[in-house]
Amino acid sequence: MDTNEKRPQQMKKIIHIDMDAFYASVEQRDNPAYRGKPIVVGAPPDRRGVVAAASYEARQFGIRSAMASFQAAQRCPDVIFVPPRFEVYTHVSQQIRAIFAEYTNLIEPLSLDEAYLDVTENKKGLSSATLIAREIKARIFEETGLTASAGVSYNKFLAKVASDMDKPNGLYLILPEKAESFLERLPIEKFYGIGKVTAAKMMSLGIHTGGDLKKFSEEELFQMFGKLGLFYYRIVRGQDDREVENEWIRKSIGAENTFDTDLLAMEDLVRELAPLAREVHDWMQRHNTYGRTVTLKVKYDNFRQITRSKTGWDVVDDYDDLMDTLKALLLKTEAGKRKVRLVGVSVSNFGQKIALPEQPNVRQLRLEFKWG
Repeated sequence: MDTNEKRPQQMKKIIHIDMDAFYASVEQRDNPAYRGKPIVVGAPPDRRGVVAAASYEARQFGIRSAMASFQAAQRCPDVIFVPPRFEVYTHVSQQIRAIFAEYTNLIEPLSLDEAYLDVTENKKGLSSATLIAREIKARIFEETGLTASAGVSYNKFLAKVASDMDKPNGLYLILPEKAESFLERLPIEKFYGIGKVTAAKMMSLGIHTGGDLKKFSEEELFQMFGKLGLFYYRIVRGQDDREVENEWIRKSIGAENTFDTDLLAMEDLVRELAPLAREVHDWMQRHNTYGRTVTLKVKYDNFRQITRSKTGWDVVDDYDDLMDTLKALLLKTEAGKRKVRLVGVSVSNFGQKIALPEQPNVRQLRLEFKWG
């Protein structure tokens, strides 16, 4: 045998775990009065909020995440609106991640309620990814009382598609030898990475299934969809060489609020910015992570949205400094002249604080902002 000949690369075993209606399921678990009833996690209709999550009972009425709360109430007058408890969801997510870590270190979280796991080489020494997925689902239910759906295949794209095939509490396997025939039959709107707008465009071109998509050449798909066309060409053939990335690094931290009533006065807007800035600053303190770029988001009453940013030479680690920057950025908007329905605060460009020599006799002067 030629010792220089490359051995074929081992086919990966990837699991995608997706919690079932996560936020809503946590609320139904913790409050028996919500069980079996349509509930929405999010602000009620009179708060002009959106649906963060909907129970499966609510989904039967066509209620979905990101839908306006008033639309959800119209579709189901009996729907129960429940305020979100993100600290609880985070705690449960940490419990689930700890279960994942018993099987592999190659974990790529996508959000609080879903993650990819590479179990090609795993801590249990199990050869079956399906068996691992079944064990993980059982452990999640045992420790949290919640159900999860799992998809198993040889790459991330197929595992993600598989996890959505048999919800809730499903487990779906796509074998390598079955992948292309499976994708050929799959409705185009079921392809992960093809959104509603693109799916509608494809259907207008006669592309209704993976088999229809597969008829087009790489060049034709590039002409129709640009670089994404190259992606579509590969995934319909079951090709996805992306690794499970376990080095997930947060790029920014932010908070925002939509007002019950549009605001005009600058004093009112500053008052609304204060708790958002406090939330962002508290997160940075807890994680000892600070950023150099402060961004203010403003949405006017006509729904036009703008952002204003400032990047300093050092990180912003002081709450008052953060508020001063936000006030200065607010002056660069039309706030005070045009009504505002939403403000948001975010900090990014994380880095180390620059160490300066102590200057005990120097006192930082703080600017007083005058409106008008």
